[in-house]
Amino acid sequence: MTENRREWILRSAAQLAALGAGAAGATAAQAQQPAAAPAAPPDGKAWRVGVISARIRGKPQRINGHTWHFAQYLHPTIDMKMAQTYLDPGNQKYFERIVRNPACNFHVLPFPDVRITHYYEQDPALAKLFTEAFPGVEVCTSLEKMAQEVDAIWLGDASGYGEDHFDLIAPGLAKGLPTFCDKPIGETVAGVKKILAFAKEHKAPLMSGSIFRYEWGIDEVKRLKEEGTLGEIQYIIASMGGGYSPDGWFVYGHHPCWTIMTLLGAGVESVSLYARDASAHGLVVYPDRPPAEIWYGRPDLSGKYNETSVHFVKDVYRFSPAIEGSFAMGHHYEMFNMARVFREMIKTRVEPVPHQEILEVTAMLYAGAKSLKEKNRQVALAEVMG
Repeated sequence: MTENRREWILRSAAQLAALGAGAAGATAAQAQQPAAAPAAPPDGKAWRVGVISARIRGKPQRINGHTWHFAQYLHPTIDMKMAQTYLDPGNQKYFERIVRNPACNFHVLPFPDVRITHYYEQDPALAKLFTEAFPGVEVCTSLEKMAQEVDAIWLGDASGYGEDHFDLIAPGLAKGLPTFCDKPIGETVAGVKKILAFAKEHKAPLMSGSIFRYEWGIDEVKRLKEEGTLGEIQYIIASMGGGYSPDGWFVYGHHPCWTIMTLLGAGVESVSLYARDASAHGLVVYPDRPPAEIWYGRPDLSGKYNETSVHFVKDVYRFSPAIEGSFAMGHHYEMFNMARVFREMIKTRVEPVPHQEILEVTAMLYAGAKSLKEKNRQVALAEVMG
């Protein structure tokens, strides 16, 4: 994509500054105070989470956005002054005004019964940055040791391909630990199958997927479906801004695929894909459900990261991550919501995402790539499942 989330937030710095009044307007002094220590859960136990930072083709992610942003909700305190020394200017404002602002905690944060205790990156010096920003977290140099000392694993990968994910989470899965594995969960269909089978073998609850699955609008569509007042869904268009590229398809193409999978479920029959310059357009076909479109690199999504249109019989419901026009606040919500679901999986050991959905999303990407090479024909998922 032409912009990642960090760049998007940087570009939104003016919007963040404008949030000085109202719920988002706690003073800088307020925001820099560590969140109050959470009340102990009834059994006196706090679930211990070990966080792992994946690499991208062997290169480290110094300030991994999917650990610094996504996983940090699982820790009750932050040393804001220290964190600000490592974050870029846009993210400094984002953490201060929204992500770690007590006035923007959805009346839920900090979670009362979970905290990050270990952080692993192959280079301990890089891991130390996270532990300096989040008091009480220790650098971990052994994944096997981490698996013995935590109750759950979170693997974050901001824009990688998933080629190292199995090796990173295998020790925790072997111990049966509830595990979040960032998308792409495995680089290939075979890689995904390997992780899913290993988790099942060791009875380790596993969670993966796009953050788009946790937008407020997704839950609203589910409510509208259940109410039935708008009739059945006839069509879905899952769109992203930014720009398509062949490599980016295997990283960011997950997002629109996951939007469709979340709303229509597993059972995709085939996918076709057409690309021209920085835009790609796809069609997802089910044998027994409505069709869905993918538009990746949609040029008119100025000021939005993505948008979904759900066409019911009687009306169209459109949504983006934004809350009251603020992508920053909406992104805060979907990140928090994903952490909330992970926390629930730790407590219940019930997987929130079916394995078949995880597998089919990766297969959709490979079917789309195959279609692109073969004159945009409709490629059955069975052709790429192996």
